[in-house]
Amino acid sequence: MVGKQLPLSYIARNLWVRRVTTLLTAAGLGLVVYVFATVLMMSEGIKATLVATGTADNLLALRKGAGAEINSGVSREQATVLASLPGVATGADGQPLLSQEPVVLNNLPKRGSGKPSNVTVRGTSAVGLQLRPQVRITEGRMFRPGSSELIVGQAAARGFEGAGLGETLRFAGREWRVVGVFDAGRSGFDSEIWGDSEQMLQAFRRLNASSVVLRLQDPSAAEAFIARAAADPRLTLDLQPERQFYESQSRGLATFINVLGLTLSVIFSIGAIVGAMITMFAAVASRTAEIATLRALGFRRPAVLWAFLLEALLLSAVGGLLGLAGASAMQGVNLSTTNFQTFAEVAFRFVLTPGIVLQTLLFALAMGLVGGFLPAWRAARLGIVDGLRSG
Repeated sequence: MVGKQLPLSYIARNLWVRRVTTLLTAAGLGLVVYVFATVLMMSEGIKATLVATGTADNLLALRKGAGAEINSGVSREQATVLASLPGVATGADGQPLLSQEPVVLNNLPKRGSGKPSNVTVRGTSAVGLQLRPQVRITEGRMFRPGSSELIVGQAAARGFEGAGLGETLRFAGREWRVVGVFDAGRSGFDSEIWGDSEQMLQAFRRLNASSVVLRLQDPSAAEAFIARAAADPRLTLDLQPERQFYESQSRGLATFINVLGLTLSVIFSIGAIVGAMITMFAAVASRTAEIATLRALGFRRPAVLWAFLLEALLLSAVGGLLGLAGASAMQGVNLSTTNFQTFAEVAFRFVLTPGIVLQTLLFALAMGLVGGFLPAWRAARLGIVDGLRSG
């Protein structure tokens, strides 16, 4: 029997015998795992929401040096030059698929609380809607060009007073009637309010659009088109793929959530590790005679060490699964927060991916490994005579 390993059934049985203690310790580990997983899911949800806002075939033009649409400006002359460059796709009417869009922040009261929060108001057109195939009107209709009518993303319609279908919003010195609600496929557009671009420019007393969105005939020629635009002295603009732009918009907020959440997870994990360590030390103390008997039967110290270490890992795996089960239930929850880049509210959901599941389980096992090593070492170093005598 020298060199033999203790069977897994023996290890699992020991956890079952102490099932109340096992469950309490696993629950503590599970709470930490739950926090860890939800932080990752929140960060992934924000990335998924903002990256989905962009369309792979579109390019976005901003003023050079502008980090966001709200502090950018693109003149009509520059938009005309962009439309004239070779490579811009055209619609069925032969007109370039290009949309000049003013973007402003407006402060509106939240439903329920009445507290003010920033919402993105975008001026667009039928062409702008055509450039966003993920956007579809689910209630009401499209606004009429030249009118003070709005369509509202479903998250904004739920979140702000006066933003529901048939309701009226007042900003920029006039009243705007909501005639439609759209679903943008859980993208950032769901948190925006859209109206006619010319009316928005007049209402907010602006001469220039904030950005220009255009579609290329050949998306693979994006780099060549961007280089051509950069070489034109009339264009002092930065062009980039729309999806890349919105991905960069998510980076700051996602990083902040990751750092804050993971810091809390590490702090909480210290308590969970201590709890697992106490549980395993108690298990060793109550089984000294059993451990000495195993040693007398020929099981060597490494076998005892691995048995107790696997017991701790199995305990942490149970905690990890409990935490993941709780975190997976968060997928149906929708939240909103302020995007650091735009200072506007953006709605998002928790997203659980296979990568997050793997990271979470590895995190749980790491807590079990750290918490179980010293008790396992103590069990392996227990002398046969001392163990039998104390037993």
